[in-house]
Amino acid sequence: MKMTKVGTVFQLSFMPRVFPVNCYLVEEENSLTLVDAALPYSGKSIMKAARIIGKPITRIIVTHAHDDHVGALDGLKASMPDVQVSISIREASLLAGDVTLLQNENPIRGGVPKNIQTRPDLLLKEGDRIGSLEVIYSPGHTPGSISLLDTRNHSLIVGDALQTRGGTAVSGMIKPLFPFPAFATWDKLIALESAKKLRSHKPCLLAVGHGKMLEHPGNSMDRAIGEAELKLQQ
Repeated sequence: MKMTKVGTVFQLSFMPRVFPVNCYLVEEENSLTLVDAALPYSGKSIMKAARIIGKPITRIIVTHAHDDHVGALDGLKASMPDVQVSISIREASLLAGDVTLLQNENPIRGGVPKNIQTRPDLLLKEGDRIGSLEVIYSPGHTPGSISLLDTRNHSLIVGDALQTRGGTAVSGMIKPLFPFPAFATWDKLIALESAKKLRSHKPCLLAVGHGKMLEHPGNSMDRAIGEAELKLQQ
């Protein structure tokens, strides 16, 4: 695991040189919020990182319910039974393994967990606040994906709404050096609209599920959005 800090955000990256899977610890005054839970074996490293930082994890927020974002969730909840687990209302069904489609939805894509036992304590919607993090509804990669804006400094954690591995891209846009998030994207058009929405918040830091964090990401996000617009017009 590789740990990188920018401001209040610690990126924990597993397999960073081969197939980076990221989760994040966001530092509050007396605690940490974990955003996503990476891979099944990641739990011990996540808890070790918290010990190094010197603060307890009191909250876990899941951006979306794909396998590589919830892998260590059960193990972490077992080790920290009092931790509060949050996810969006739509995504909670996927976390429980229910891929039933709502009206007018496309089929779900990507790996949806089948055996996660943890159930969320809190169901999130647009504008909710968890500590310093504000929930931004950003569907597209999955139907209930959310992003999280640190209201103190405009750091933005977006799950798989965008990627930076292989080049910055909106979810659903294939980057040949790392095409995998695109293959797992539920609705490319909705993903593009969400990327525009996220850009409107003028983030000072972009933190993604796959790839390095970007400081001052505006120009990079603009290029990715422009590329997606051209591709989807073809």
